[in-house]
Amino acid sequence: MGLCTRARQNRLALDVLLAVFFVLLDTVCTLAGTSWWPAHPSTLAWAMLAVQGLADASLVFRRRAPMLVIAILGGFTLVISLLISPAGLITPENAGNLWAPYGTVLAAYGPFYYRRDRRAAFAAVGTLTLIVARVWEPSASVIMIGVLRTAVGPLLALYFTARHEVLQGLRDRAERAEQERYLLAEQARAEERARLAGEMHDVVTHRVSLMVLQAGALGITATDEATRQAAEELRAAGCQALDELRDLVGILRTEPESDPTPSTSGLPALIAESTAVGTPAELAEDGDPALASPVVGRTAYRIVREALTNGRKHAPGAHVLVQVGYGQSQVMIVVSNGPAPRSADSELSATGSGLGLVGLRQRVELMHGTLRAGPAPDGGFRLEAVLPAYVPTAEPANYTERAAEQPTPAARPA
Repeated sequence: MGLCTRARQNRLALDVLLAVFFVLLDTVCTLAGTSWWPAHPSTLAWAMLAVQGLADASLVFRRRAPMLVIAILGGFTLVISLLISPAGLITPENAGNLWAPYGTVLAAYGPFYYRRDRRAAFAAVGTLTLIVARVWEPSASVIMIGVLRTAVGPLLALYFTARHEVLQGLRDRAERAEQERYLLAEQARAEERARLAGEMHDVVTHRVSLMVLQAGALGITATDEATRQAAEELRAAGCQALDELRDLVGILRTEPESDPTPSTSGLPALIAESTAVGTPAELAEDGDPALASPVVGRTAYRIVREALTNGRKHAPGAHVLVQVGYGQSQVMIVVSNGPAPRSADSELSATGSGLGLVGLRQRVELMHGTLRAGPAPDGGFRLEAVLPAYVPTAEPANYTERAAEQPTPAARPA
């Protein structure tokens, strides 16, 4: 299960608990006479108490539809106010109370925190305030308490929104500063490579050129054929050394090529390739792949590729499920397969250097992540990796990439 899915489930559970809390709070407070409850309740009063509970229950949707929740609670408050006056169908025991349920406090919070349209939020909360304060029946205490009840939520929402934006800005600045630091370090390394290459070229070329010239002169002035032949061979070897040195210096002065390994966008192709060769595979992605930085995306691709390779070797024909969850701070990768429907090819299983998972584990640990692999309870095999969502492109851990490229036979499924 992905990190984003778990986060959504946690938020939904919190909203359900809050809705239940306000249903109970408003029901108890209403029956205690702190709201619109009459001294001698009628069938209509009991029905409206049930409707109030349903209105509070709409708080479950306060994140996805905050304007709808405002409309439901505001509509209930308006209806109960009209039933009291001018309809006179309900006579409250305490006429100076607010008729609005306490759920309006949380409802007024939503439009400012979960919607970008501040104009619509102010309009919705302003309308709710007019209804809660019963401005058509002016009362200083009712208006004051009603305004306070509907203002607390927006003020908290504005505070938390501003706080979130400030923290996000600080995180972005820290990430940019870290990336710039690595880029500057990479630029300094490239400049140092070029400087060393130039110095090596100047020093070695000077000495070897002298050797070539002296060998050429010796070949001309030598009196015997053997000496001339040795001098010519020495001159030719020196010229070849100069050519090879020029090529080597050109390589050192060239910037390293970018990593050709695909990122998370290449995962569907891996799944299709595996299915095409007889190992059915399924990819389940949760969250936004853009949350993973390039280094993390390439590492995720290598992990999935290695796991699929091991599955084809040791569990031919077994169904492989690849789950990738992209979160704000972590990327979780889970690759699992069931028991092999047929025995594995012993020659194919014996191929590989046995360093693939070792290299991947080193890479993941250098990125401050974790990797676990082992038999699953159902007789299959399971690999689980947790990576940080952001690692700078010039991360020093890149020296392990060659080791991670080596294939390995994963532990054979039970």
